[in-house]
Amino acid sequence: MYSRFSVALAVVSLAVAGCGEDAPTITADAVYVNGTVITMNDVAPRAEAVAVKDGRILAVGTRADIEARVGEATEVNDLAGATLLPGFIDSHGHLSMVGMIAVAANLGAPPDGAVRSIADLQQELRNWMATSDIPAKYGLVIGWGYDESQLAEQRHPTRDDLDAVSDTLPIYVVHQSGHLGAGNSVALAQFGIDATTPDPEGGVIRRRDGSDEPNGVFEETAHNSMAFGLLTPNLIPGEGPALIDAAQELYASFGYTTAQDGAVIPANIDDYTAAAEAGRLKLDVVAYAVAQMLGDSAFMSGPYAGRDYRNRFRIGGIKLTLDGSPQGKTAWLSQPYFVPPPGQDATYAGYPIIPDEALRGYIGRAYDNGWQVLAHTNGDAAVEQLLDAVDDVSEGREPADRRTVSIHAQTARADQLDRMKALGILPSFFTAHTFYWGDWHRDSVLGPDRAENISPTGWALERGMRFTAHHDTPVIPPNSMRVLASTVNRTTRSGRVIGAAHRVDPEIALKAMTSWAAWQNFEEDDKGTIEAGKLADLVVLSQDPTTVDPAAIGAIRVLETIKEGRTVYRAEGP
Repeated sequence: MYSRFSVALAVVSLAVAGCGEDAPTITADAVYVNGTVITMNDVAPRAEAVAVKDGRILAVGTRADIEARVGEATEVNDLAGATLLPGFIDSHGHLSMVGMIAVAANLGAPPDGAVRSIADLQQELRNWMATSDIPAKYGLVIGWGYDESQLAEQRHPTRDDLDAVSDTLPIYVVHQSGHLGAGNSVALAQFGIDATTPDPEGGVIRRRDGSDEPNGVFEETAHNSMAFGLLTPNLIPGEGPALIDAAQELYASFGYTTAQDGAVIPANIDDYTAAAEAGRLKLDVVAYAVAQMLGDSAFMSGPYAGRDYRNRFRIGGIKLTLDGSPQGKTAWLSQPYFVPPPGQDATYAGYPIIPDEALRGYIGRAYDNGWQVLAHTNGDAAVEQLLDAVDDVSEGREPADRRTVSIHAQTARADQLDRMKALGILPSFFTAHTFYWGDWHRDSVLGPDRAENISPTGWALERGMRFTAHHDTPVIPPNSMRVLASTVNRTTRSGRVIGAAHRVDPEIALKAMTSWAAWQNFEEDDKGTIEAGKLADLVVLSQDPTTVDPAAIGAIRVLETIKEGRTVYRAEGP
């Protein structure tokens, strides 16, 4: 049986043989003509047409060259002026959680929802309860995506707010960041949360003013306990396969051919392996296990672990969460928040989640086992903790191509990017923060000066560094054009530009979602560019992002998504 590498070499050999003067021409399974082809290959960045054979790219070149490979059985795809690109690669998201929020009440603010106040949130929950089968089926009420920065009251919903919706069923609503949440009195009672319950390490149970009584709002590890406690034993086991299917459909509709699940627990891995064995995965999915829940899990050395996909699934390494959310004001900063959250004084700067010694232990174990490390680092103090840990752990170990990733790197400083480059750490920026929370960062989280340098892509480019750009779904939808537009334009919801010095050209932003993202995943030999021998993972866009007005990038439509030569999504309508 051929390995993936052998197959790639065979296809490359065929393509080269077909270009010889007297060599026979290999007939393509499909060709794509009459459009713009952006290859993302620096050697030949543009082409007129592409040929595909056995799920891989057979040839790239002029229309005449490619049409010479058309045979009786070849499918000829007329792009009709549309633009063909490599399929987008998710550099950080949470695929399994996407399906879960698809069945929850949508508590998002515009443009992703309609909730602008606590009253709106309450009514949305009531509407959902009247139409969803989840309350009757699983005995709980779940909502996702509220954002206090977009609510008229500028605060989180409390247990009292949620009690007004139901005092018989447990309710838990998750903040858009995924790092905080709120429960009603029934949910708190179900878990024995009261005035005597201490804050867990790395988390906070918010209290009512002047007392120790919980107000229903939970941060970080306290929130994780509530969310996992309600959803993992109740909802996930019954809905896992359907949730994965729904999530893939959504990702494919935005042009993604490779998805990431950036923080999986054993239950998620069981669902993925079952889906893989049943042939249900139509996209490649790379997962990263939550380090604190690893134990001696055999799946880290099983058939799905490593850098080769098996039935389109693999476990690439581990995920560490060093701090929280900047918009939720739990990220760990080196300087205080511009406006501290309720109950905190002017010195408040967030907090760490993992102690230094434990962090070094997790990273050391990963490096010794050849597991890639993804580390959630929103605040610059968390970035510093990661840099120090990697520096310490690397000392005494043989140098290796580990491609450790600083996920989000939202407030990384210029000096920290210097250290990242020296230590071989790749920043993966949550660039869509510039749109969703740019105004909030400027006015409340960081202040006008620090906010200018969120997602500092310009500093990375100045240092000759690769970076990637992600959506962190389900924090925001996996909207590839929103990510691209935010990386290029850095325009906030109010229309202001935040950090003009960090704007990048569309070509660079596309690299951050294709070729550089493939490199992040150790998949550059197979993905990220349109070149002979690579997988035929492709996306068709309605317009060329490199030539339209940058302000119009967000309106570009994904027309078709192709995974290994097979269409997995096609848009309907004009």
